[in-house]
Amino acid sequence: MKRKLAAAIGIAGMMVSVAACGGSDSGSSDNSGADAKELTVWLTVDAQNNWPELVKAADAAVQKKHPGIKINHEYYGWPDKNTKLDAVLATDKAPDVVEMGNTEMLGYMVKGAFAPLDASKFTNSAAWLDGLKASVTYDGKTYGVPYYAGGRVGNWRKDVFASVGVKSAPKTYAELTAALDKVQKKEGNTFSAWYQPTRDWYAAMSFVYDAGGSIAVDSGGTWKANLSSPESLKGLTEFKNVVDKYMHGDKTKDESDRYIVYGQGKSGMIFGAAWEGATSADPKNDKTGKLKDNLENFVMPGPSGKNMPVFLGGSDLAVPVKSKAQAVAAEWINAFTGPSGQKGLMAKGNLPNNKTDLATLKKDPATAVPATAAESNWFVPMAPGWGQVEKAQVLQNMLQNIGTGKQSVEAAAKAADAAIDKVINTK
Repeated sequence: MKRKLAAAIGIAGMMVSVAACGGSDSGSSDNSGADAKELTVWLTVDAQNNWPELVKAADAAVQKKHPGIKINHEYYGWPDKNTKLDAVLATDKAPDVVEMGNTEMLGYMVKGAFAPLDASKFTNSAAWLDGLKASVTYDGKTYGVPYYAGGRVGNWRKDVFASVGVKSAPKTYAELTAALDKVQKKEGNTFSAWYQPTRDWYAAMSFVYDAGGSIAVDSGGTWKANLSSPESLKGLTEFKNVVDKYMHGDKTKDESDRYIVYGQGKSGMIFGAAWEGATSADPKNDKTGKLKDNLENFVMPGPSGKNMPVFLGGSDLAVPVKSKAQAVAAEWINAFTGPSGQKGLMAKGNLPNNKTDLATLKKDPATAVPATAAESNWFVPMAPGWGQVEKAQVLQNMLQNIGTGKQSVEAAAKAADAAIDKVINTK
């Protein structure tokens, strides 16, 4: 779906008082709020605009158990949500439930802003998708509940590949590169057989994880950057090969306008969020007039011979540690993210938060590709200083240096590791 997750946490100036208020369990005597008379839920406008009936159903379930409780809803856009949240968390008027982008969770968990939750009390917790589970887990505790997900897939122009005799989506990486070679040869160097923005670290790290590498590793509670490992270097080298051979656009760009560039008709495929292809084919973005019914998503094959592991974007729901209704807040979250809620979210085109429901989507041809792609996934290091790594754009700068030839893969990875190691263990 068309929403862009905030990739950088950027909450260095977050409320000082939150860090001091600690992390009392949601069942503690002072903030449990089991008999709360009022509940305040903050969600983004996605819920307000796209599935308000699911919000009402969760309200009804809680009100049935707690007759007379008043449930307030506030809706925010992604750009301004965290500014408002940071301000209110410094007061005694914190909301009881708040929606977070999954990449936003870590900085707040590190600062002690959210109450720990008992994962066993949430219906699908044993089957949460690995990447989503990681996003709500810090220091061995659970601080949120996955809400829904959005995956990444390959998307190709069937007409472009058919012009070189390729009529079905590639199943292996060898098939993919062979097809890309044919397209690139036919179209020439003003055309990107694969439009792959150099600074797109989500795609690049998929190559790293596919090769058995990682951004960083946890050794006894201390994180160490790992981009210079042989496995990570193998993944980065293959990413560079893709950029060198098939990407003939601006090699200093990120992925933010990829769907717009794709719609201009100068590229044959992309690897991005599942909604990007369809958005490129929207008449206001399709400058060719040929993309409608001509684009197809496919599960991205990895060089390893397995499906490419993908970053799962998505939303989580958390209970601020200052909430005075933590127990009821947890009940509302369970009602909202439980089986009926997941069914409703899937009907709206989202991926569910758990493997059980994901398996049902694999059986439907309309949803099989994103569901299958999401099975193999990765997430960022859940290290206390990860927010500082993102804020400094260490990975993006490394990739730009690699893609433009400013540095070798080895030198760029070594420099990135040094930059990561300086901050990754710092709260």
